[in-house]
Amino acid sequence: MSSQGFMSKIALPYAEALVESASSASALDQINQDLSLISEILNQSQELKTFFYNPLITTEIKKNVVSSLFTNQVHSLVIRFLLVLIDRRRIALLDVIISKYLELVYQLQSTVIAEVLTPVLLTDVQQSALINKIKDMTNSKTVKLVITIKPMLIAGFIIKIGSKTIDTSLYGRLKHISAYLNAVS
Repeated sequence: MSSQGFMSKIALPYAEALVESASSASALDQINQDLSLISEILNQSQELKTFFYNPLITTEIKKNVVSSLFTNQVHSLVIRFLLVLIDRRRIALLDVIISKYLELVYQLQSTVIAEVLTPVLLTDVQQSALINKIKDMTNSKTVKLVITIKPMLIAGFIIKIGSKTIDTSLYGRLKHISAYLNAVS
């Protein structure tokens, strides 16, 4: 089993518990925003990430930092959840837990996450059209686009929804032609 699969197995019960707690408190949207904020902060601050993941730093110090950083910034449920993760020495799995949490919430809300790779930024009209097309394809209520700019695609785009990939990029077409020509010769 890969380490990512192992971490996902450990993270899933925590994510499920958080979804249940957030749902009971009627705070799913607020918790989503708060976890996105925390994830963004951790991605921007390597020092903070290293601090939380360091097993040599005591749980008390980590708890104090969480309290000072996030009190009055995020929902109290999120703070309590972070403190539980620190107590159980699972704070190093926070990224995976947040990812699993969002997956579960999006499933609950019939939301599909579509990763879109494009060479240029899509306009609002293009994004709306893409969202509508993905809604039709997946029969979902809502679609969340995660757009990444990849200039090497030249033109077109790549859409990843779960394990499915739709590649309409010029780069993908050229790669396909190259593979065909290499196979023929």
